[in-house]
Amino acid sequence: MDRYGCNVRRRMLLVGLWAALQNLKAAGCRTVWLNGSFVTVKEEPNDFDACWDESGVDPELLDPVLLTFDEGRATQKAKYMGEMFPSATIANLGGWSFLDFFQTDRETGRRKGIVAIDLGGLE
Repeated sequence: MDRYGCNVRRRMLLVGLWAALQNLKAAGCRTVWLNGSFVTVKEEPNDFDACWDESGVDPELLDPVLLTFDEGRATQKAKYMGEMFPSATIANLGGWSFLDFFQTDRETGRRKGIVAIDLGGLE
């Protein structure tokens, strides 16, 4: 909480992320990866960017909002304050999955780290 919830805006984003993680875990998801300005030192990120492992997920238990990819992911941002993508979904014209896309620096093209969340320990 200290690292990512250090101000009012970040705490609001954490509330939305927590709700999304709870739904994903209940549907059978085991891992979520965070990317973007939320996992940097940026003081006031607009949202969070994440992708989730769809293996083992029961679509009947998954919130349909997590599969709504309207313009700007407005529906997801309205409910969860961030964007969540299935990790194997194609993210760009190069054919990269979101998991690979998130691990590539936009400016240099080099690999970079992202934050993995193991939902097994989520209460």
